[in-house]
Formats: sequence, structure tokens, C-alpha cells
Amino acid sequence: MKAMNVAFLFLMTLSAGTALGKERHETDVIPTGSGDLTITFLGHGSLLLAFDGTTVAIDPYGKVADHTTLPKADIILVTHEHGDHLDLEAIKAIRTDRTVVAANPAAAEKIPGAVAMKNGDEKLFPGARKNSPGIRVIAVPAYNLVHERSPGVPFHPRGRGNGYVLTFGDKRVYVAGDTENIPEMKTLAGVDIAFLPMNLPYTMTPGMAADAARTIRPKILYPYHFGETDTYRIVELLRDRKEIEVRIRRMQ
Repeated sequence: MKAMNVAFLFLMTLSAGTALGKERHETDVIPTGSGDLTITFLGHGSLLLAFDGTTVAIDPYGKVADHTTLPKADIILVTHEHGDHLDLEAIKAIRTDRTVVAANPAAAEKIPGAVAMKNGDEKLFPGARKNSPGIRVIAVPAYNLVHERSPGVPFHPRGRGNGYVLTFGDKRVYVAGDTENIPEMKTLAGVDIAFLPMNLPYTMTPGMAADAARTIRPKILYPYHFGETDTYRIVELLRDRKEIEVRIRRMQ
């Protein structure tokens, strides 16, 4: 396994998961210079990130997990307003009076008390622990160039939805949201971990995702929100990129 730089990994054993309430979801632990980052893969576009006592939930979605059994979130990030990313009941289940909720403007209008973040906005959200340096979050563009709902109407219009770049210690994590391989990805620097969607026809083909990965050059790539797309294709397409480790988790 140490010789594999591009890894096609299905972690199906109990040791690969963590029990959250009545469910078991896969987790990965990523060392950083300031402690471990734990990533829990809930499914679809929904993730839990835990770092230094702070829990960050991204696109909570009730169809992939019973959120009443999950840890309460300190920070909730919503990429856009589509129902499989903006689930008010799931948000309510993990929200407390101290939870900060941030979303793209269209989604923020629908979430009471949410902070609106448009493309290019950067915010430092407080961590859960006293004297925590907090979690820095940058909202970045996420949109379609090719795939359309109807002629001239993309599934995700430019300037509307967000991806997010989060900093945990010395690691930068890019959660792309619903997007294709857009030119703005060329401006992303120092990404250690990237989540790229392959949910056809709404986001990227494996070829598009591979092109995005070559542009971003993350150390670890997680295809996510991939529906019925054959994830083995992106493993094959990136087999020559030894600096990118592709990890497949249950994120249909």
C-alpha cells in the first residue's frame, strides 16, 4: 500500500468507520501541524469535519444520515440552495444557539440567522475551544460551463453557488460544491485535500474532475457527490499523477 501514490480504496471494515448514533459512516483522520482533522463521510455532498474540538458540517442532508443522532455543529456551511444541499430540517437537528451558519446569499435568505457569503468572501469563524484560532473559510465560485437544465440555462449559474476553502492548522481543504472544472480553479493555491463532485449531468464527468485535479494538484483527492458515476474512471485518468492520492469513499 505504501507504494501506491494513486489509491483506489474502499474502506468497508468496521475499523474504517465511526459510529454516530445508530449509523456507521466512514472516517479518515488527517494529521495537521496543530492536531488531527477527522473527516466523516455522510454521503452525497454532506460532510462532517472535526478539528480542535470544533465540528464543521457541510451541506447537511437528511436522506444520507439521521442528523438527530449526529454531533451538534459549531459551524454549518451550505454551498447552494438546491434541496439536496439546503435541508432545513437537517440543519435544525444539528444547530444550537451558538452554531454559526454560513451560506451563499440565495440559501442564506432561507435560513434564519444565516451569514451570507458570496464568491470571494473570507471569514474567520470562532472555534469551539477557548483561545482557539478559529476556522478560516473562503467562499469560491461553483458553477456550470457545459451542463444545462435547458438551452442557455445551466444547472448552476455563475456567481450563485459557493465552494469553500477551509484552513485547519497547516492544511487547506477545498470542498468544491456543485461545479465543473472552471477557470477560477487555477487561482486555488496550496490545497492539500480536495472534494470534487461527479454527479452527472449536474456537475463534472470523470474527465472534467481529473482536469480539475491536475489544475488544483491536491495531495489527497476525494471524489464526492458522485451518484451512479463510475469512480474507477478518475482513478485511471489520474494514474500518471503520482503526487495525487485518490481516495474513494461512500459518497453517492
